Amino acid sequence: MSYTQDIEQARELIDGHGGKWNAIDAEAVARMKAMNRFRTGLDIARYTAKIMREDMAAYDRDPANYTQSLGCWHGFIGQQKMISIKKHFGTTKGRYLYLSGWMVAALRSEFGPLPDQSMHEKTAVPALIEELYTFLRQADARELNLLFRELDAAREAGDANREREIRHRIDNHETHIVPIIADIDAGFGNAEATYLLAKKMIEAGACALQIENQVSDEKQCGHQDGKVTVPHEEFLAKVRACRYAFLELGVEDGIIVTRTDSLGAGLTKQIAYSREPGDLGDQYNSFLDCDEVTPEEIGPNDVVISRDGKLLRPKRLPSNLFQFRPGTGEDRCVLDSITSLQNGADLIWIETEKPHIGQIGGMMKRIREVVPDAKLVYNNSPSFNWTLNFRQQVYDAWKEEGRDVSAYDRETLMSAAYDGSELAAEADERIRTFQRDASREAGIFHHLITLPTYHTAALSTDNLAREYFGEEGMLGYVKNVQRAEIRQGIACVRHQNMAGTDIGDDHKEYFAGEAALKAGGAANTMNQFAA
Repeated sequence: MSYTQDIEQARELIDGHGGKWNAIDAEAVARMKAMNRFRTGLDIARYTAKIMREDMAAYDRDPANYTQSLGCWHGFIGQQKMISIKKHFGTTKGRYLYLSGWMVAALRSEFGPLPDQSMHEKTAVPALIEELYTFLRQADARELNLLFRELDAAREAGDANREREIRHRIDNHETHIVPIIADIDAGFGNAEATYLLAKKMIEAGACALQIENQVSDEKQCGHQDGKVTVPHEEFLAKVRACRYAFLELGVEDGIIVTRTDSLGAGLTKQIAYSREPGDLGDQYNSFLDCDEVTPEEIGPNDVVISRDGKLLRPKRLPSNLFQFRPGTGEDRCVLDSITSLQNGADLIWIETEKPHIGQIGGMMKRIREVVPDAKLVYNNSPSFNWTLNFRQQVYDAWKEEGRDVSAYDRETLMSAAYDGSELAAEADERIRTFQRDASREAGIFHHLITLPTYHTAALSTDNLAREYFGEEGMLGYVKNVQRAEIRQGIACVRHQNMAGTDIGDDHKEYFAGEAALKAGGAANTMNQFAA
C-alpha cells in the first residue's frame, strides 16, 4: 500500500474504536509502519532470497551483471556500507554483505581473538546476522524519518509540488536490506548440528549459507596450511541439512553456496565408502597417495584398498590422516564442484591461493562442461598480496611475449621503487578490471572481500593515533576525520541522529504530545552540523 493508503487504513481503525483511540494519530501510525517494513528475520530471508535469485538469472543473461559484497563484523559497519552505496550509486542493487567466520572468530568471540578454526561460539554467527539487519532496518527508519520531516516542512511552507515529490520518494523508498551471504564454516559438527545452526541463521535473516568441505574439528582458514577435507557423502549430508532448514522455515528460494578447499588441502581424515568401482567414493579415493603392496607386506594395523586387481596402502601420517597425491588439487576441486551442483548447491566457491583468472577460468570451464550454468562465488581475499601477484603476472606475460624485462627483479616487484613503472601501471589496471574480467571469463557471479573492515579499521586507527598523539594533536582528528566527514557528506558526523535521537524525539511527540521532552532542541550541539 502507498503512504496515503496506510494513513487512511489507520484512520479507519482508530475511528472504529468509538473515540477511545482518538489520541492516536493515523499518520504517525503510517510512519511507524513504514519505518518497520520487515517484522521478522524470515521476512528478510524470503525477501533477499528472491533478490539473489533474480540477480543470478540476470548474470546468466549477461556476465556483466555480477554482484559484489564486503565482509562485516559489526552491524554499524554493514549499515554504513549500505548508506554509502546508496549515497554514491543511488541504489543497492547488486551489492550484498558478507558475514565472515574469520571475522567472527577474530573479533566477536568471548574467548577473545581466535584463529579461523571454528573455535568461536557458533551462536555468535546468527547473533551477528540479526545485529546486521537491526542496523540496516535502523538505516531505513532514519532515512524515512528525514523524509517525513521534509514532508512536514513542505506542508508548513504550503509547497504542494514539494509535498507530492516527497510522498513519491516515500512510496518508492529503496530499503537498505540486502542479501547476506553467511559463513557457516564446516557446519560446526555433524549434519544435525549443521541443520540446527542453519535454522538459527535463517531465522535471523540469512538467505544464503556458505558451507565448506573441511572436517569440522580440523577446520582451518582457507588460506592456511593443514586443511583436511571430508568425503563427498559426508559433505552432501550437511548440504541437505541446510536445504531442509530452508524448506522447513518456508524460505523456498534459499541459496546454498558450497565451498571446496581441495586446491590447498592435501589431507583427508577418512577413506570414502565405495559400493562399486567408479562411484563417488571410489573417485574420492582415487586421489589418495598410495603404495602398491603384496599380501606379505601388509602390517597388522595397515589400511589397504583394492583397485584394478592391485592392493594399495594409502599413506597415513602420525596424525592418522591420509594424504592425497600432490598435484591433484584442481581435479578434486572440479569433482567437488560438479558433485555439489548436482546435489543441491546453487553456487560454488573455489578457494584459491592467488587471484589468477586463468587458473579460475580453467577449472570453471571443466565444471561448465558438465553443469553449463555453474556460477562461482569468489573470495577477493586480503590474504593475497594483490600488488605482488599481479606484478608477477604482468612480468611473466611480458617475458613470454619476448619483451625486455631486464629492468625488473621478479622476486622484489613489491618494492615501492617500481610503483611508478610501466609494469606497475599495467598490473594496477588488471587489478582494477579483475572483477569485471573474471566474471566474463571465469564464471564468477559474486565477488567478495572477506576482511576489508578489519584492515580499514586498523589502518585508520594507526593514522589517527600517529597524528593525535603526535605533533598534530586535536588537528589530527579534526582535519582528517571530522572535516573530511563534513566535506564528504558522511552522515555519521551527526552521530546523535545516526544513533536514533530524532526518531526517538518523534516517538516522544506521538506518545506525549506537547509534554514531550525532546533532545533535538536549540541546545543540541548537532545543530552545528546542520549546514
